[in-house]
Amino acid sequence: MRIRLWGGALAPALSLTLSTTATPAAPLQRPAEPAPLERLFDNRAVSEPSAPASADFDGAGNSLSAPDLAAAGWTRGRVLTLDAARLRWPRTTPGRPDNVRADGQTVRLRGRGDAVSLLVAATGGAVTGTGTVRYRDGSRSTYRLTAPDWRTGPPATKAVTLPRINTPGGQRAERARLYAVSVPVARGREVAAVALPRDPGPAADLHVFAMAVRDNGAGWTGSWGASTGGYAKAGPWGGRTLRLVVHSGAGGPRVRVRLANTFAAAPVRFGAASVAVQGADGGASAAREPVPLTFGGQRGVRVPAGAETYSDPLRLPVPAGRNLLISLYLPGTVTTAPMHGRSEQVSYVSAPGSGDRTGDGGGAAYPGTLTGWPFLTGVEVAGGPGTVVALGDSITDGQGSTAGANRRWPDVLARRLRNQHALPRYGVVNSGISGNRVVTDRYPGDGVSTDVSGVSTQHRLERDVLARPSVRTVVIFEGVNDLRHDTPAHEVVAGLRSLARRAHEHGLRVVAATLGPCEGFPDCTAAVETRRAAVNAALRARGAGFDAVLDFDAVLRDPRHPRRLLPAYDSGDHLHPGDAGLRALGESVDLRALVPGTP
Repeated sequence: MRIRLWGGALAPALSLTLSTTATPAAPLQRPAEPAPLERLFDNRAVSEPSAPASADFDGAGNSLSAPDLAAAGWTRGRVLTLDAARLRWPRTTPGRPDNVRADGQTVRLRGRGDAVSLLVAATGGAVTGTGTVRYRDGSRSTYRLTAPDWRTGPPATKAVTLPRINTPGGQRAERARLYAVSVPVARGREVAAVALPRDPGPAADLHVFAMAVRDNGAGWTGSWGASTGGYAKAGPWGGRTLRLVVHSGAGGPRVRVRLANTFAAAPVRFGAASVAVQGADGGASAAREPVPLTFGGQRGVRVPAGAETYSDPLRLPVPAGRNLLISLYLPGTVTTAPMHGRSEQVSYVSAPGSGDRTGDGGGAAYPGTLTGWPFLTGVEVAGGPGTVVALGDSITDGQGSTAGANRRWPDVLARRLRNQHALPRYGVVNSGISGNRVVTDRYPGDGVSTDVSGVSTQHRLERDVLARPSVRTVVIFEGVNDLRHDTPAHEVVAGLRSLARRAHEHGLRVVAATLGPCEGFPDCTAAVETRRAAVNAALRARGAGFDAVLDFDAVLRDPRHPRRLLPAYDSGDHLHPGDAGLRALGESVDLRALVPGTP
């Protein structure tokens, strides 16, 4: 993933060009016959610490540590789900070829989906290259990707970080990173092969460990979602069960859940899991006996560091607009967890040593409470027309709304969509993170932190939007936190346009929202107001790069004092709308603006 500098802050700009032709141009020479990636391996990246000379990843005798990979759960032949793509870590033993140095090789790859995902790293510096996707019907498309360097690349976009590298002189305490990147493909066409980029030259190499076609949840719709804001201290939980309360948007006849170990340095084990509709009295009690979830046919699952997992589809009708209880049993001691910090919802945890209580219908076993969502990032239902993702900060996350009442503006939008029949009844996934920014990272991307405001939208677009099931449209409502921390308006606009460009390359409709007023909030100075006005002017301008613009500023502002929130909409802090203001935002959305193909 190429990294561009936005005013001193790193933000990715994955440049991808998608072009298709009905019939391919005649090649100047016969292309190489496509071969499985494993047959093309020509480099040794992994070694045992006792035999570092058996591998030479970077041409200087350095390599990845096999024990550190195993400690992260990245064991030989393990299928790793990264940003919704299933990528298999090489089966080869340490010291044997386990990756290919890209130089125009043609990889045989089959499948239909929205993207080709690659597990990559570069040596000798970040590497950018262009390749080709070939389809069964004879057409092709081109792509452009950048692989960050394995030792100096950004932590915010990495798939996994390892604590050491093997060198000819022994192990060195220096971090090594691997990256999952995706390139768009023509939707509806079956991929036949992928030609890798050419060798960039003697100084650097692009290494590919795994490839897969990502189907991005075809046949599934997002009913609920949350974005991981960081990796934080938790619990300690050991031999205890978490009962997480979430609110369904779309309903459906079958359900599956998405559990993520994002940003983690070690695997996590879930001993059991279940789903139920919350009882009428609320709390931790279920309306009916919880139904067990399985993972690959098993009750439990071990999720490697940085990866995620989906439960098996469960034939259980999920009602729309109801609270669900997702129960997760943690048999081992957990002291840190990927966390969505601000849920505006009370969830529950069982008593110490209480064991597996995922099957309990009552709530007596759950005396403890939680105000965040650890591990759980999605609830998806079968069928439906697809998903709209609301990408934003604390206003989208629901700060200022009544806790437990599900009055965030995406909740209002979800109710409106399911209560009409003239347009597709999309599910709505809330990808808001309180404190999040467009341009800069709040959470650094590695390590345990008290800051769970997330990496930037630039760095989380893949995970929190593109990897959502059957996503059709993204609504971007973010930027005020950047402006409040002195990011120039033109950098925020450039960041928003970068998000739109990347989403368009994946075939999504992109809707932007203007930024609401905040005068009266302690750091919303006159300079912030000037920058906010400049961002909003750029968003409203013709040719801004968005398919539609929602004027949330006009909805929220006081007509008599446009730099302030309308008092009736103010939660009290002059930045975050309360229930009435959030309802006004959700009700102001022209539903036609969410439908791809609409002018």
